[in-house]
Amino acid sequence: MKTQLALSIEFNQSGPRNWKDGKHYWLTPPDLYAALDAEFHFDFDPCPYPRPLGFDGLAVEWGQSNYVNPPFGRGAVLWARKAVEEKKRGHLSVLVYPSNLAMACLLTEISDNIRDLGRVRWLACEDREPAHKHHCFLILAFVLRP
Repeated sequence: MKTQLALSIEFNQSGPRNWKDGKHYWLTPPDLYAALDAEFHFDFDPCPYPRPLGFDGLAVEWGQSNYVNPPFGRGAVLWARKAVEEKKRGHLSVLVYPSNLAMACLLTEISDNIRDLGRVRWLACEDREPAHKHHCFLILAFVLRP
């Protein structure tokens, strides 16, 4: 029987590499991170790159102000639930996650805690090059305040 730690690490591994270029881990552009950090003063990243061997951001307590760029795809609900848990502990979390334009419009209309960041050109971790056009996602910042 696998432990919860092993399950969450396994579940959050990215699947096959994206598209034809073979890349699949996407880093936040420095200018976007700097702007968010200036506003929220992050002290913890539960999704660091590179991830230390055996580290599971879902299994540890987060900091007071967290920047969360979770794996795009499988496991998104787990990261959202963890952010809600951390909110109950009085911790702030900013999650960035891709969404389509229709969903972004809807969500930003129903909540002050959701921000449309527009199209973000993520950087491939392999070479720090901006993502190709098909990797430009509409990203939302979910700000969970205590």
